[in-house]
Parts: sequence; C-alpha cells; structure tokens
Amino acid sequence: MKNQLNSETITPPITQKAPSFTVWLLLILLAAIWGTSFILVKKSLVTYSSIQVGSLRIFSAFLFFLPVLIAKRKDYLANKWPYFAITGFLGVFFPAYIFSIAGAHMPSAISGALNSLTPLFTLIVGAIFFSRKIKNLQIYGIILGFIGSLFLIFTNLSEHITFNAYGFLILLATVMYGFNLNIVKTTLNEVPALIVTSGLLAVIGPIAGIILFSSDFVEVTRNSTSFLPLFYAVSLGVLSTGMATVLFNKILQMTSPVFASSVTYLIPIFAFIWGILDGESITFQHFSGMGIILIGVYLVNKSN
Repeated sequence: MKNQLNSETITPPITQKAPSFTVWLLLILLAAIWGTSFILVKKSLVTYSSIQVGSLRIFSAFLFFLPVLIAKRKDYLANKWPYFAITGFLGVFFPAYIFSIAGAHMPSAISGALNSLTPLFTLIVGAIFFSRKIKNLQIYGIILGFIGSLFLIFTNLSEHITFNAYGFLILLATVMYGFNLNIVKTTLNEVPALIVTSGLLAVIGPIAGIILFSSDFVEVTRNSTSFLPLFYAVSLGVLSTGMATVLFNKILQMTSPVFASSVTYLIPIFAFIWGILDGESITFQHFSGMGIILIGVYLVNKSN
C-alpha cells in the first residue's frame, strides 16, 4: 500500500517543450476570461451576498457540466476521485468564496493584480513539496513579488497607507492555486481536461448548491428588480469557473505548472481595463505595486 501511494505522489521528471503559438493564444484567451471574472463578481454583489455569489458560481458550473458527467461516467476512475476532490476544493471551491468576499471590499482591478502572485507560490510549493528545482533568479522574483503585493495590500484608494486584510485573503487563494497546480500536474496529468473539470465539479457542486439554497437566495432573486446580477453570476460560473477550468487544465497538461500559472501575469491587464471602464479609481501606488509584481513573476518564469 505504501509503495503504491509513493508511486502516485512522487513527482516524476518532466521534460517540457517550448510553448507553441497555439498554447500562447490559449493563454491569452484564458486571461481574458479570468480577467473579466473580477468585474462579474462585483456586478453580482449588487444583489447577492458574497457567499451566494461564490455558491452560485460553482453550482451553475456544476449544472452546465452535468451532462458531460453523465455521458462520460464510465471514464471516471475510482482512484482519481480523491484527487478530483482535492483540486476541486483548492482550485475552485475555496477561491470562489474568497474572491467573492474580497470583491465586496476591494477594487476588482486590485484583486486581479494580487492574483499575479500565483506563479510565485506555484514555484515555492513545487520546490518544497514536489522536489521541483528553484534557481537563484527565481528567488529574486519571489522577493519582488512579495514587495509588490505589499504595495497593493497596504494602499487604499485615497493614496494613504492602510491595512487591508482582504488582500491577505487573495494571497491565501494564490497559495491554494500553487498547491492545486502541482497536484494536478503530478496526479491528473494524463486525465483529459474535460474529465478533470467535470469530476471536480461533481464533488464541490452539490455542496455549493446546498449552501446556496440554505440562504435566502430564492427570496432575493424573486424580489430583485433586475435579473442582470443573476446573469452575471451564472456567466461567472459557466465561463470563468467551468469552461476556463477546462482550458486551464489543458494548458497545464501541455506545459508546466509555472507556465500555466503565468496566465495571472495577463489577468491584471484585463481586470484593470474593466475596472477603469467601470469607474474604479486606480492610484500610482497601485500601478507601482502591480509593476513590481509583474517584474517578479517575469523573473520566475524566465528561469523556468
């Protein structure tokens, strides 16, 4: 039993080819989808609570992928379900609630910028827990990434330095993403991306549904004067959680955990564009912090 467990969890040496043009296009498309998710969270919060938005996001994605789950039910190996559960909770469930809660207290553009720390934590987790090598230049990138994140966490919209605890929630989500990326690459790399996504949603979707309908969601929806927040939340689930997760897992299987996580370099660009279009105030400190983060993650990825 012990030998069997070790054979499944020890990270094998992986030789990666240079990312193709197609992979880069997929990465940009994914960044556009996820970069839009922050403004969708903000618009959904106009009517629904943070917990309801997170729950609705996951449950709508689950319903969308339910036909796939039923049609391909014979393709789900019993020994993979524990890994579906792990990646479901670390990669989707907890981050969905974290970003919904933080989205009620932080500009969407700043949430997107802090999300850029994902490659840094992917590298750290990979080195510590999965025996992946880390180089000196990557250490400098990690340090710069943390410095940049502090700019965003301790700066509010009035350009005064203050403590924003919700920034640490985003950091927690990026740590979860770091673990999730390495776990998926190690344990689910040979499983089709569509199977991985529908499998993890099968685990967390019903739980999110219970949380959603245990709240006053139905009453709030019935009394709402606009269905747009509901539309935004469902779009968030189908696009940013469901379809984007399939795309992300496909990129991860074609490349490395650090390259796949580098989608978060591009996400802030789309998040900032939507934030500015929505009238959010962005300060010099915010641009400085994001710039430092991007330099840091560039150094990390350059050495990968």
